[in-house]
Amino acid sequence: MQVGFVQFEPIFGEKKLNFERIKELILTRQADLWVLPELFATGYQFKSQEEMRGLAEPASGGATFQFLQQLCIDSAFHIVAGFTECDEGACYNSSMLIGPDGLVGVYRKVHLFADERQLFSPGNLGFPVFDIGSAKVGMMICFDWLFPEAARSLALGGADIIAHPVNLVLPFCQDAMKTRCLENGLFAITANRIGTEHRTESSLTFTGRSQIVDPSGKRLIRIGEKISGVQVVSIDPMRARDKMVTEHNDRLADRRPEQYR
Repeated sequence: MQVGFVQFEPIFGEKKLNFERIKELILTRQADLWVLPELFATGYQFKSQEEMRGLAEPASGGATFQFLQQLCIDSAFHIVAGFTECDEGACYNSSMLIGPDGLVGVYRKVHLFADERQLFSPGNLGFPVFDIGSAKVGMMICFDWLFPEAARSLALGGADIIAHPVNLVLPFCQDAMKTRCLENGLFAITANRIGTEHRTESSLTFTGRSQIVDPSGKRLIRIGEKISGVQVVSIDPMRARDKMVTEHNDRLADRRPEQYR
């Protein structure tokens, strides 16, 4: 199975230009599963909830969904991408998993970061896992990396791969994801953005360094902190289903949750 990520600098509020840039980058390589950054179509630093709502979309049927769906149909792959979701009056920092047959599933960011708390409702869908045939895929978004329970929930749900759209500004995540993969025996695809946004009183500079990590915690590929581009690697998702550390120790079966309270 070929898996990859796209790293680039979104132009705030310019969905069509961001779509064009993604298409330009993604069609340079072939993969079965792609991961795009958090909020890839809109940019990150909203000045107000009203501005954010003006760029929000439903998970199915919006411009972002239609663009990604057509890419999946044309090139026969699946894709995970972050977007601003509106649903029944609430807005979420979400990611969608789409394939050639349409929307596979949605994840809503559970752990909101900094000013996101004033913009978005916290995620309410838990940590679902979706079977795309070649692998079982779960999603996290950005700051979820700090909470071991997020990745562990996906592992317990049977995920082989964590698709991880991010807009990272702190320097810790890329190394922490090596531990998340090791302790859960999973692959993780972390797709970050680059550039700086200074639309409010604070300036945010994004750290790039998107990466793919294997179940042993080994970083298979990583791109630089200021580079736009794509990377693809070949993986065997079945490796994530072997949870043995030694012949006597299983990462998940050896857990003793009755002792963790």
